[in-house]
Amino acid sequence: MDALLIHPPASKPAEPPLGVAVLLAHLRGQGFEADALDANLGAYLYLLDPQRLAATAGEAPTTSLKRALRHAPGALELLRSRRALDSFGRYSTATRHLNEALSVWRGAGEERLTLGDYLHDGLSAFSPADLDKLSRGEASTLFSGYFREVLVPSVVECRPRIVGLSVNYRHQVLPAFELAGMLRRALPEATLVAGGGMFSSWKATLARLSLRFSAFDRVVFGPGEASFSALLRGAAPDGPFLEDGSEIAFAPDFGFARLGEYLSPRPVLPISSSRGCYWRRCLFCPESAAPTHPYRCAKADSFASQLASLARRYEVRHFHVTDNAVPLNVLRQLAAQASMLEELSWHGFVRFEEALLDEGLVDRLARAGCSMLQLGLESGSQRVLDRLGKGTRLEVASGILRNLERAGIEAYVYVMLGTPGETEEDAEATLRFLEEHAGGIGFLNLAIMNLPRDARLLEKPGEYGIREAALLAEEEPLGLYQSFEPEGDWGRTEARRFLNSRLLGSASIKQIVNRTPPFFTSNHAFFFPSPKGQPQAAGESP
Repeated sequence: MDALLIHPPASKPAEPPLGVAVLLAHLRGQGFEADALDANLGAYLYLLDPQRLAATAGEAPTTSLKRALRHAPGALELLRSRRALDSFGRYSTATRHLNEALSVWRGAGEERLTLGDYLHDGLSAFSPADLDKLSRGEASTLFSGYFREVLVPSVVECRPRIVGLSVNYRHQVLPAFELAGMLRRALPEATLVAGGGMFSSWKATLARLSLRFSAFDRVVFGPGEASFSALLRGAAPDGPFLEDGSEIAFAPDFGFARLGEYLSPRPVLPISSSRGCYWRRCLFCPESAAPTHPYRCAKADSFASQLASLARRYEVRHFHVTDNAVPLNVLRQLAAQASMLEELSWHGFVRFEEALLDEGLVDRLARAGCSMLQLGLESGSQRVLDRLGKGTRLEVASGILRNLERAGIEAYVYVMLGTPGETEEDAEATLRFLEEHAGGIGFLNLAIMNLPRDARLLEKPGEYGIREAALLAEEEPLGLYQSFEPEGDWGRTEARRFLNSRLLGSASIKQIVNRTPPFFTSNHAFFFPSPKGQPQAAGESP
């Protein structure tokens, strides 16, 4: 085999990974013998095996753990069944049983795995020394049994010339480095390649500190299509780092994915119509100053036919559009080709663009299968939005939420408190906005801001209310975030207190938050539409 692509744990096991699917399709299209493995799904199913759970739990599990272990097999079956859609209560109970069952896996007592993330209190994903320990086999993760018994033997059997690990989330970093070390020892002749969003986010730091990862022969920054093809042809330039954005593909190949085994009431396929962000002006976002991908958009007029083709090929109806923000030209084309998509369902992120005030456009999007739109509001204070470079007008956001509600499209709204320069009055404005629009908000994500290392706010910190900022830990030079001290008396601590007491103390806001599917959040939210009645015709009064 020429190449084997691996998606390592841990991320939500709700749908197959898009990154390896797109690269796989590209490599096969180039004539290479390639395949992919979703080691994340494999790891979760290995760890949820009833016999392994019972053996790891020991002879005296707690009452709650004993209950979870007893119900785990049925809970797993329910989450993979349409029966999960019959009752949000039963669905929520099943997810909590599985999450409690996963708590038996603690490694040496310092690890925690949930259906949504993975943490290791003894090792840091941002410490080169810790990553080196894992790759040399001097430390381990709770995934080591799965790697050793299942995954590595499967990879060895394939005998690939090149093995690529796609790492896009912090929760994947530690397991990926442990796996790379195991593969290095099992397949010393193979070339190990790392890629994905996490490695791309480290590009500047690796160059500045002259850091190299002994676990990998090559690291690919940005899109991997051209670089990986060059490696397979023997035409890649020398050096540990590769970057070539000349080729960007969008069509995926999910032939490797066991769709019926994902933890989802119905199969969902991820798909993207663009890479990068077309706005790139938000001062708090690293995509503005140091994007991991150059912005590219697929042909807008062919995206609907691609969805329809994938639906037929894999016998699925539900799609997760993973763009940072679906471009307006794509939305308009989806609406124009609604008849092609009437039996399908899709959801994804969009910006609060004025075009979404158009009732006709939104109605056609609903007919084209749009079940939910995710929107980053961030704040209900216009002053804060302007300082952050969001390009959002609150009166426009207000109108869009009403329009989506009228059309029967769920709005999953993201709010971020504790931004530099925010005041208590700004937070109160956010509270008022959410309460006033509670009827049009299906789901809410409430968060406290983490300041990205590459945010443009740091270019002129004093202008944005930042007195000082520093990496969270000096021994973690790969860290993605900075701590910061505000110039005023309102910071993250005060914002968190406000979130817990004022926002979650609001009955209407709490009701929205309680509708959010536990652990799977936006991945499953569209399965459970909020009780807002039937969509209204354009022009009809609410």
